[in-house]
Amino acid sequence: MASLSGQPSKKSMRTSRGSDGSLPGSRNSGGQTVKFARRTSSGRYVSLSREDLDMSGELSGDYMNYTVHMPPTPDNQPMDTSVAAKAEEQYVSNSLFTGGFNSVTRAHLMDKVIESEVSHPQMAGAKGSACSMPACDGKVMKDERGADVIPCDCRFKICRDCYMDAQKGSGLCPGCKEVYKMEDFEDESQDFSKGTLQLPAPDGSKRDPKNMSMMKRNQTGEFDHNRWLFETKGTYGVGNAFWPQDDVFEEEDDEGFKGGMLDPKDKPWKPLSRKIPIAAAIISPYRLLILVRLVVLCFFLQWRLTHPNEDAVWLWLMSVVCETWFAFSWLLDQIPKLCPINRSTDLQVLHDKFDMPSPSNPTGRSDLPGVDLFVSTADPEKEPPLVTACTILSILSVDYPVEKIACYVSDDGGALLTFEAMAEAASFADLWVPFCRKHDIEPRNPETYFTLKVDPTKNKSRLDFVKDRRRVKREFDEFKVRINGLPDSIRRRSEAFNAREEMKMLKHMRESGADPSEPMKVQKATWMADGTHWPGTWTVSSSEHAKGDHAGILQVMLKPPSNDPLIGGTDEKIIDFSDVDIRLPMFVYVSREKRPGYDHNKKAGAMNALVRASAILSNGPFILNLDCDHYIYNCKAVREGMCFMMDRGGENICYIQFPQRFEGIDPSDRYANNNTVFFDGNMRALDGVQGPVYVGTGCMFRRFALYGFDPPEVKENPQKTDSEMQTLNASDFDPDLDVNRLPKRFGNSTMLSESIPIAEFQGRPLADHSAIKYGRPPGVLRVPRDPLDATSVAEAVSVISCWYEDKTEWGDRVGWIYGSVTEDVVTGYRMHNRGWHSVYCITKRDAFRGSAPINLTDRLHQVLRWATGSVEIFFSRNNPLLGSRRLKFLQRMAYLNVGIYPFTSIFLIVYCFLPALSLISGHFIVQTLSVAFLIYLLTITICLIALAILEVKWSGISLEEWWRNEQFWLISGTSAHLAAVVQGLLKVIAGIEISFTLTSKSGGEDIDDIFADLYLVKWSSLMIPPIVIAMVNIIAIAIAFSRTIYSTVPQWSKFVGGAFFSFWVLAHLYPFAKGLMGRRGKTPTIVFVWSGLIAITLSLLWIAISPPKASTADASGGGFQFP
Repeated sequence: MASLSGQPSKKSMRTSRGSDGSLPGSRNSGGQTVKFARRTSSGRYVSLSREDLDMSGELSGDYMNYTVHMPPTPDNQPMDTSVAAKAEEQYVSNSLFTGGFNSVTRAHLMDKVIESEVSHPQMAGAKGSACSMPACDGKVMKDERGADVIPCDCRFKICRDCYMDAQKGSGLCPGCKEVYKMEDFEDESQDFSKGTLQLPAPDGSKRDPKNMSMMKRNQTGEFDHNRWLFETKGTYGVGNAFWPQDDVFEEEDDEGFKGGMLDPKDKPWKPLSRKIPIAAAIISPYRLLILVRLVVLCFFLQWRLTHPNEDAVWLWLMSVVCETWFAFSWLLDQIPKLCPINRSTDLQVLHDKFDMPSPSNPTGRSDLPGVDLFVSTADPEKEPPLVTACTILSILSVDYPVEKIACYVSDDGGALLTFEAMAEAASFADLWVPFCRKHDIEPRNPETYFTLKVDPTKNKSRLDFVKDRRRVKREFDEFKVRINGLPDSIRRRSEAFNAREEMKMLKHMRESGADPSEPMKVQKATWMADGTHWPGTWTVSSSEHAKGDHAGILQVMLKPPSNDPLIGGTDEKIIDFSDVDIRLPMFVYVSREKRPGYDHNKKAGAMNALVRASAILSNGPFILNLDCDHYIYNCKAVREGMCFMMDRGGENICYIQFPQRFEGIDPSDRYANNNTVFFDGNMRALDGVQGPVYVGTGCMFRRFALYGFDPPEVKENPQKTDSEMQTLNASDFDPDLDVNRLPKRFGNSTMLSESIPIAEFQGRPLADHSAIKYGRPPGVLRVPRDPLDATSVAEAVSVISCWYEDKTEWGDRVGWIYGSVTEDVVTGYRMHNRGWHSVYCITKRDAFRGSAPINLTDRLHQVLRWATGSVEIFFSRNNPLLGSRRLKFLQRMAYLNVGIYPFTSIFLIVYCFLPALSLISGHFIVQTLSVAFLIYLLTITICLIALAILEVKWSGISLEEWWRNEQFWLISGTSAHLAAVVQGLLKVIAGIEISFTLTSKSGGEDIDDIFADLYLVKWSSLMIPPIVIAMVNIIAIAIAFSRTIYSTVPQWSKFVGGAFFSFWVLAHLYPFAKGLMGRRGKTPTIVFVWSGLIAITLSLLWIAISPPKASTADASGGGFQFP
């Protein structure tokens, strides 16, 4: 070690280890370097290499000294102990990493992340004691509980850097000058190699065996075995092993083994999930009616073609063309519904198989695979930070092994407001998460939980629940106030620091003799809580600090937890957590780099950046993505999905799609926001084919499938071999993929490439059944994960840079697919096209809940975006007609319907005008209302009603929900779908991009009414077609009624036929009309003026083109006649 003389500031001595910037003994970074540095008050980085110091030229004496760590040599071996590893992880988690294209990745040590005090030891910026070394401003190392780690009996407080310097130097404690004893600071781990299990206390809690032995001593001072057996109800097994009672698998007639622990392989195999077919009494008539209606439709269309209306051929031709298309569209929608199924899971079997203690796993450490949860947000103004923070809290408190969970939030706007809101959420999780575990809270979104209109004490038996709930409620109210006050706090802080910079600049100008009349060029920067520049987007945008131009940012908000439970105490928090695990899952803030001139591909690009960063940091075999407004409503949702992934056949499942459930919807669900017909009908039906489509949120992916690989092929290796239970190479996944081509597909990150076979292996189900061809041996995932190091985090920053995807297959074959505003559907289609299957998981308690726009205009724009993406899919290479043979026929029809349904709007609009044209012209779509026509019409209608009733039965929806869906189908079909067809064609033909407006998650202006948005009228051009259709039909009814009354021979049959269909159109448009009326009649007058003018113009134009015959009026001697 070489160092300059003097007394350096300890924080200026952070440096990368090794000549290449990597840590000794760390994983290969593929050339990625990281420089630890401290930013000055002006936001300038002070790096710690001699080259950077020589180039700076403006450093004060506080930054003149640096330390260079030599590469490991035989006489300079790195310290490889648990203390060093944990200290390194804590050091990394306290740093804000930034980097990007043509820039060095730097780690800025964060003294302060948020204004409020941080106490949890896992969180960045946690307070610690000061180091006792002279001239050192470092903080003392902390353990999992946040207590100071003091490595010497003399209690001399020392920070991580000074401790490492002492170890690599003399090896003596600076306080007592005695040699450090390394073995005293290793993790205390019990040896269970012989099956020994720690004895539990009488109350079920774990105590120190020494303390227990003192409690159970008799009068002679010896350990009283009888007393211990009586109070603990324990039994002794073979030798010194203790076997707790376990009669879970005891059969009624089983006289064999009673009690004790069974190894999982000795237990009878049980499935984790089951298919539940629809009752034959429902599904058989349903399929028969589909066939009957199809046959009747064919005969009806044949009859219509052979019986034209000679008096109005144009009217007949338009109606026949529309009816033919409707029949085709109905067939595409109905065929995939032939095989609906239900599924159930068994969480107890999952627990017994993966979490149950056994002789080989006496501590009960979980063997479940890891899960990385992604939350995406883009604009804190449209997506309130409080909503995102509550979503994060519901994730951090999920019921899944803590060490297996990692949460990533993608801030695509790079806003400091979001960053500090996430830091506040991580701080509040220190209280909220243990509270949820202690009292089994549901739901675990605090905003939703504290607003429930139910008795909170229901099913709660702990006496301290009411007291704990009251205290947490108060803390949550303060948390909300802090979140709401963040914008003003950031503004005031930035104004103060910017004013200070202006004073410095003014002072400098005076000292340098510059002209005071010249304007000062001081950037209006946005400042962090520690008094440094925010590297992301500033409130006042500037170069390299705008929404589309900022560096990549990565901050480990909560470092990975310890591998074993950490039981809380009574004096640590305001709540007694003495029997609760207080660990928190890993939580990472990510804002990918953005630069002008790059296509960042919106949400799909942000998701792919998270896939790469998470692969390096945690590499969970499964990924669950959520929108910022969709939170976990069922804390066991992840376990429910894992029942399918870990079951027999789970190796062929690419994702588990959960239904979307919404809150804040008006009771009548005016605009079919719940979309239950799709989520409970269509998606359940597709589950019986090849699986549901991916709908953008609430979906658990297999990471390996996202990487663009095919499902495992079992035909070539019908017999299981040892190699099938080992990790595979890239060529084993894809024979056409050479190792040398990995950078072409996945980029040049070696860490990312090395993580792929690990994720594939860890995502396999257990090889505990003969039908599982690609499995893994039990127990391999109980090994503790490696701690974080600087090299890994620096590599994660590198893979979120804007240039990383250049000349790779990201977005084309790998990850979320680019090129469509509905990237979710395309991504799911690509997986199904490669032969993967998906599963639809409907839980008794909703897995996730979110918000949906209840305003008419917002709802129409949402549907517009979906329909535009469908048009893009139809005209792209993702058209299912071009799919591979691995795509099943019914699945192909379902995807074809996704791409075709917007085009129905063209025929639907024409058909909605036909009743009005019929009434005005005096002609009907048929020559006469014959008996054959009425029989066909009646049969088709009866079949439709019967199908609706049976579909309601097997899908579990209500008839009112079905009717609301029909109404909004016509509303959206005559407005948003038509605009989508136009926009889609413009993009495909002319290359005109579509502007995507982010759906607002905020409420209405009236805070006292949660449905205020429902009555808010926002003008949109999408409203014109439905308004014109409604007014034309109303005017046509009035015209036809008047003409029929004044006729000598009234033809009521034609009037009734036309009026019936006009009323059918108006009944479907009724919710649209209510939305236009608003709550207080605030509909803009111009809406009615324009619609009335258009309707009257069209009516008069029709009269001018085809005036009524004068014979009737002349014969009658007078009557109603148009001028």
